[in-house]
Amino acid sequence: MPSLPAHARVVIIGGGIVGCSVAYHLAKRGCSDVLLLERRRLTCGTTWHAAGLVGQLRATQNLTRLAQYTTQLYEGLERETGQATGFKQVGSIAVAASAARFEELKRGASMARCFGLEVQILSPGEAAERWPLLSTQGLIGAVFLPKDGQTNPVDTTQALARGARSGGVRIVEDVAVTAIRSARGHITGVATTQGEVRADAVVNCAGIWAREVGAWADVSMPLHAAEHFYIVTQPIPGLPASLPILRDADACSYFKEDTGKLLVGWFEPQAKPWGEAGIPANFSRPCQTAGELVEATSWPSRKARRKAAAVTGYFCSQDLVTM
Repeated sequence: MPSLPAHARVVIIGGGIVGCSVAYHLAKRGCSDVLLLERRRLTCGTTWHAAGLVGQLRATQNLTRLAQYTTQLYEGLERETGQATGFKQVGSIAVAASAARFEELKRGASMARCFGLEVQILSPGEAAERWPLLSTQGLIGAVFLPKDGQTNPVDTTQALARGARSGGVRIVEDVAVTAIRSARGHITGVATTQGEVRADAVVNCAGIWAREVGAWADVSMPLHAAEHFYIVTQPIPGLPASLPILRDADACSYFKEDTGKLLVGWFEPQAKPWGEAGIPANFSRPCQTAGELVEATSWPSRKARRKAAAVTGYFCSQDLVTM
């Protein structure tokens, strides 16, 4: 079993993409006395089944600048670390099937220009030129953000971890944190399955366990896991690897190319909470049956032609949402 240091300046709980990103950026800022603890293996929680969409436009300028920085980071991360990330700057298309939705998209486009983002307003035909499987029936228009992209969450996490390690961060897998220690109102360290580690600061990057971990330090975190469904089709001959991400807010759905297949996900308007009695320590629930998927959502046939491909995988992921 791995031996742990008696003390670290910073202890990070959780080895998903958030934890590894925190470790990477601390190392970049010269803080190398960092210990990241992962209960099992890196990305094994919820990172591995994330969609990997990399968008840039957010509700505020500061959030947009942060998203732009993320895109710039992912552009160069593979060159820096030697670890492939799967990042592709393919752009994204948001479609509108009503005048109200199109007005919303055009306002978003104006805001994007104010934030310094490249954006194009498209007719239905122009959107279909960029997305050949798109059905334009009922569409009013669309907006295209050419600098958006997608990445492989697992590979990107491994690249961040490699960059963190090269900066002196220690990453230890198969060690679970079981408690946060404090004294006189200050965090003093953590308890683990391999003993105690004193720390000046503890960072909670526990993903769907974050609420539980926060409670160890008497911190209430307004977060909860909810079910999120997506499917993966069989390979589609001729599907371009450069296919933009497609978003349809009216159908609460998104589409992206995934190694010659289509990944299609839905954001349920009334998502089902998951793990209300606690998240199992052996959490893993990658697949659902077709029947369970149909009960949860329906195929948005108005936007993508159903004849494109048969479905080969049904997935139910657990996403963390703010309450």
